[in-house]
Amino acid sequence: MQRIAIDMDEVMADFVPKHLALFNRDFNENITIEDLKGKKLREYRPHLKMEIRNYITEPTFFRDLAVIKDSQEVIKDLSKQYEVFITTAAMEYPTSFTAKYEWLKEHFGFLDDMNFVFCGDKSIIKADYLIDDHTRHFARFSGQGILFTAPHNVNETGYVRVNNWQEVKNYFLK
Repeated sequence: MQRIAIDMDEVMADFVPKHLALFNRDFNENITIEDLKGKKLREYRPHLKMEIRNYITEPTFFRDLAVIKDSQEVIKDLSKQYEVFITTAAMEYPTSFTAKYEWLKEHFGFLDDMNFVFCGDKSIIKADYLIDDHTRHFARFSGQGILFTAPHNVNETGYVRVNNWQEVKNYFLK
């Protein structure tokens, strides 16, 4: 059975709307997702880099993120034909472990806990495919990287790209 590794944030969990809403509220801004096309919030307001990072280091930040449309249904279908692993670079934000685990159990409880991988460098993941929103994870990954579209990566080229979960379904379940 082939393996598919799937990133969590901005692939399954809709990270940007919450992050942006908190920032706009606290800094009296009106930045939109459209404004972030091709960059991250910290690049849009570099002088507030630490303040922006502080939201993400809050232990409960990841607990109530919205589920990206169709991800549950498609991942459930994929898991019938592939070994599916959720691979999140949680070492970037170690305070996120509990919230991410609880979020996965709530929304993707049909997956085995043993298929949740909390790591740093995803090159350690042995899989045939990696669906991720960050191209840096493809550099040393031995399988096929598949770029999941997120606001910050819209200008990235040279990768197999999927824009939503229906495209993931079409790619794997032809």
